[in-house]
Amino acid sequence: MAFTHIAVEAQAGIITITFNRPKALNALNRALLLELNDALSSIEQDDSARVVILTGAGDKAFVAGADITELAACNTLQAKRFAKLGQQTISRLQALEIPVIAAVNGFALGGGSEIALACDFIYAAETANFGLPEITLGLIPGFGGTQRLPRLVGINRAKELIFTGRMVPAAEAHAMGWVNAVCPLDELLVAVGKTAAAIASKGRVALRAAKQAINNGLNADLATGLNLELDAFAICMASPDAKEGTTAFLEKRKADFSGDWEG
Repeated sequence: MAFTHIAVEAQAGIITITFNRPKALNALNRALLLELNDALSSIEQDDSARVVILTGAGDKAFVAGADITELAACNTLQAKRFAKLGQQTISRLQALEIPVIAAVNGFALGGGSEIALACDFIYAAETANFGLPEITLGLIPGFGGTQRLPRLVGINRAKELIFTGRMVPAAEAHAMGWVNAVCPLDELLVAVGKTAAAIASKGRVALRAAKQAINNGLNADLATGLNLELDAFAICMASPDAKEGTTAFLEKRKADFSGDWEG
């Protein structure tokens, strides 16, 4: 599948999606969001896919936000349709059954932060900056930022960041739990690649079950969450990977997970 606004590369089960509008600091327009939707559809059908990495072209921006030139030309209904497309695309990203890592190599503002928030976790370059600056345009986040940021960093901190619209350097984002790790820009993709490879080597059924149990459990009370975990654990036990993992442990060797759904 050919793309114009993103680039997609697959290697050893790791799918890297690069936002590829460097002259516009990889800003999100409708065309890019539609291409991202197409890429997600392909990944959903790809049984060899184990992990997704998201990053931006160039060394200045991951995604600097929505394309203001396109947004400014919208009337109310067009703006709602654009925001709905952004929400739906980012929600699809979050709902992927396989782990998704954001490799934030520069500015992750507005829609860029909202995309990163939908990933399972974030590694950032030391020079990266995060933020939801929509308030400075007389707007609010429209791609899920008002909902996902409070769930990650807490309600009061999220309110402060959204009400002020200030940028947050990578080190501060790390300190507040927004970012998992910070490293030099030239080491970012290497670090993310190592983590992605470690994840990709694990059992596919178990990875899917772990992600679903965590995400679905966050939206439920503890008792319901524990039941979700119980069912997911039992499903894992029925997989060939569980048989391989337990056998390898008893035989004192490294497990070789096939990722097959049926034995």
